[in-house]
Amino acid sequence: MSDLIDILFKVLLSILLSSLIGFERELRQKGAGLRTHILVGLGSTLIVLTSLHLFDIYKESAVIDPTRMIAGVITGIGFICAGTIMHAQSRIRGLTTAAALWIVSGVGISVGAGHYSAAIIVSIVVFCVLVSMRSLEYQLSKKFKEKTLK
Repeated sequence: MSDLIDILFKVLLSILLSSLIGFERELRQKGAGLRTHILVGLGSTLIVLTSLHLFDIYKESAVIDPTRMIAGVITGIGFICAGTIMHAQSRIRGLTTAAALWIVSGVGISVGAGHYSAAIIVSIVVFCVLVSMRSLEYQLSKKFKEKTLK
């Protein structure tokens, strides 16, 4: 029963932290929004939980490295992130969303491994960066464009 409660806690925490970052992307009307971020975080958590479970089952009879499945998550998320980046005219779009998906995957891995403090701190910092840096970027961009036009 305690395993079930532990798994439920990790799943709910993964949803909460992933949705914090996905919420900001959803507000900005990005292609990968709330649902996508939750699914990436949950998938990463599930892979870690499964990897640790397999390690626990077979640790006496076979040599199993639980980090191999986690490395596969990192590779797979790279493909998903690459799909979110688009080149339109002379601009690259989707890079921040791709980075957010990559971080959400890391948050899910961290939650699945039980490293809650890192997952919570990183999620809060990422949310703050996504929310606060947008206006700073705009102000800096506007300031430098004015200087170049003069």
